[in-house]
Amino acid sequence: MASQRRQMQQQQQQQAGTAPAPAPVGFEDYLPVMAERLGEEGLMRELASGFRLLMDPARGLITFDSLRRSAPLLGLGAMSDDDLRGMLAEGDFDGDGALSEMEFCVLMLRLSPELMDGPRRWLDDAVAQASQFLFTS
Repeated sequence: MASQRRQMQQQQQQQAGTAPAPAPVGFEDYLPVMAERLGEEGLMRELASGFRLLMDPARGLITFDSLRRSAPLLGLGAMSDDDLRGMLAEGDFDGDGALSEMEFCVLMLRLSPELMDGPRRWLDDAVAQASQFLFTS
């Protein structure tokens, strides 16, 4: 939804002659497409594969060192150590300084809020129907 809105805005700006340079495509743009094509189970398998690629095999976690080693493979080689630590901290819910597979998957889903548009609409519809039933009965 957000990426479609962004595309429409860019098309309108191009027609008006005020279009900015196209923004780079980020992870949050790809995850909803992956979810749609792979389905829920397929997406979780892909996230688990990504986790295994980044994790420290000895600890079974994504650590600062394993992320720093993998950063060039992800196109993040120019990131500072502080930026990499910040990435870890954003998903580190238990405070151990590393990401478990669950923390990694939750972080990836949080980075793509568009994935929650469908469930949010479903919940809004359900609440509206329940309200209508409760207040008209």
